[in-house]
Amino acid sequence: MRLDRYLAARLPELSRTRIQELIAEGRAQVNGKPAKAAHHIAAGERVEFEVVPRPSLDAQPEAIPLEILYEDAQVVVVNKPAGLTVHTGAGHARGTLVNALVHRFRQLSGVGGPLRPGIVHRLDKQTSGVLVVARTDAAHRNLADQFRNRTVGKTYLALVHGRVVKDTGSINAPVARDLKRRTRMTTRRAGGREAQTDWRVLARLDGFTLLAAQIHTGRTHQIRVHFSSQANPVVGDTLYGAPREPRAGRTTLAPLGRNFLHAARISFLHPESGKPVEVRAPLPAELCEYLRQLARALGLAAGFVDEAAKGYL
Repeated sequence: MRLDRYLAARLPELSRTRIQELIAEGRAQVNGKPAKAAHHIAAGERVEFEVVPRPSLDAQPEAIPLEILYEDAQVVVVNKPAGLTVHTGAGHARGTLVNALVHRFRQLSGVGGPLRPGIVHRLDKQTSGVLVVARTDAAHRNLADQFRNRTVGKTYLALVHGRVVKDTGSINAPVARDLKRRTRMTTRRAGGREAQTDWRVLARLDGFTLLAAQIHTGRTHQIRVHFSSQANPVVGDTLYGAPREPRAGRTTLAPLGRNFLHAARISFLHPESGKPVEVRAPLPAELCEYLRQLARALGLAAGFVDEAAKGYL
C-alpha cells in the first residue's frame, strides 16, 4: 500500500490532502529516512509520522524585495520575478508575493480573502512581469469587472520552439484541466472554457520564434498550452514539452530555469479617475542574456537581440 493511503487508513481524522502536505514537508519517515507519498510500505518497516497544525490562514508579512512600477492610493502595479508564487495557500504559506505586499503596504483590498489580499489576477510562478494589485475594495471590484469584461490589455513576450510561419495569427481553443496530468491544462478536452490568444512574430531564429502575444481571456496556463498545442512550446516550459537543454545549431544551451514568458505590458482604466493607465515591465536580464546566448550560438549579429526585442528592453 502507498504510504499516503496507509496513513489515511490509520489516521481517519486527517484528510488525505493534509497527509500528503505533511509528507511533502518531510514529516513522514520510513525506517528513519524521509519518504515520499508514493512509497509502498513493506512488512516490517517502521513508519514515523509527525502531525502539526496548518499555518495561520492569514498572509503573514515578510521583507521580500518588490519592484514597484506604479503606485497610488487605489492601485499598485508590481514587476513580479519568475520563481515567486503570487499568493499563499497549501504548501506556500511563506515566501510569496502576497507576503511581500502585506509587509510593504498597510492597506490592501480584502475582497479576495485573508490569503489573497489585493490580488485581482495572477501570473504563473515561472512567469515574470506586470501584475496589478488593488489597495481598496472599491478598486478591486472595479478592476475585477474590467478583467471580466475583457477590457484590460495584456501583452506578453514569449520565445517558443519551432518556426512560426505566419507573421500574425490567433489561437481560439477552449482550455480545460488535463485529467491524466492534473498539473497541466489541455485544449483536447470537450467542455473547456473559451480562450483566445493573438500573436505577432518579432523575430525568427533557427528553430525558435520570438513572439508578442495578447490574451483576451485569462485561463490557467493559457499562452503555454495554446502554443504547445501547435507544437511550439514556450522555451523552458518542460511541463508542456519543451526540452530541458535546447540545441541551437551545434550548441546545447544550459537550462533556462524558468519559462521564457514575460508579461511586458498591461493597460486598464484607473478605478477612481477612469483615466487610461499603461504600465510596462522591461524584459528581465536573464531573458535578455538567454537571447544573446542563442544569437551567438546561431552566429547572428551582435545587435540582433536589441533590434528583435525593441520596445521591450
